[in-house]
Amino acid sequence: MRLCVFGAGAIGGYLAAKLAAAGKVDLTLVARGGHLAAIQRDGLTLIEGGTSSSHRVKATADTATLGAQDTILLTLKANGVAGALPLLAPLLGPDTSVVTMQNGIPWWYFYRHGGAQEGVLLTTVDPGGSVARAIGPERAIGSVVYPAVEVEAPGVIRHMDGRRFSLGEPSGEKTPRVAAVAAALIAAGLQAPVRTDIRDEIWLKLWGNLSFNPISALTGATLAAIVGDAGTRAAARAMMVEAEAVGKALGVRFPLDVDRRIAGAGSVGEHKTSMLQDFERNRPPEIEPVVGAVAELGRLTDIATPTIDTVLALVRRLAVERGLA
Repeated sequence: MRLCVFGAGAIGGYLAAKLAAAGKVDLTLVARGGHLAAIQRDGLTLIEGGTSSSHRVKATADTATLGAQDTILLTLKANGVAGALPLLAPLLGPDTSVVTMQNGIPWWYFYRHGGAQEGVLLTTVDPGGSVARAIGPERAIGSVVYPAVEVEAPGVIRHMDGRRFSLGEPSGEKTPRVAAVAAALIAAGLQAPVRTDIRDEIWLKLWGNLSFNPISALTGATLAAIVGDAGTRAAARAMMVEAEAVGKALGVRFPLDVDRRIAGAGSVGEHKTSMLQDFERNRPPEIEPVVGAVAELGRLTDIATPTIDTVLALVRRLAVERGLA
């Protein structure tokens, strides 16, 4: 399998290191800047479980030299995909599959959905439909990403927790291509269950992200602090109740109730959400696929989302004021 990890941030770097160590695929990593220079010079270092290992990985910023891939693991943040389409284009062949490893509602969400919204494109996620046209929803394989990792230094990835990358076709079928991706990840020591209901799992993770992420960005609070404060807990809960109604209108099944999901978030402890970290590091935050998309889906299903709308307006304004939007 010719496999390209597109995006060498924390998740992309972690995947590339694990796949390189396994040596079961023809691997290329697309990276840029100082991170790329360090990987080309010293290899990709993974710190995991108290040990450090270095891996030689074919890494480049010049995708024109790579040719069509069998599989692309797209690990960019959702708000960075549209800008990367020119670099992605040379990697796409007629049978290339693209595994979307982003937070929030994916751009292909209503492809082979089977509901009344079949084929609808969400403007908050894919304005103008540029991503869907360039990649093609028929290439998409969904994924829900769980590992906690970070880029400790250029070329150095630290893994803290988790090994699961759930996978699923938009149609729910267990196809040979999704089985092949799962096999490659499992051979690299990762967990890669193939789901027949990947949208349900997308929503389960999104349920917490859409509420705790923007509240943490607005307040600077950790998960434990948000859950431990009556006011912010109530705001998060109201957002989650609204989101649950939207999801159920789209056929989503939630395996937990709201309060169990909140308790699970609180048990993570003094953790800063990814959105808060983005604001602190002056990086564009993933507002639209995580929060904006749920508000748009509310309008699409005629379900009111007043708390989500209010928090969305506030966090959008914060991004503008910080020059991150």
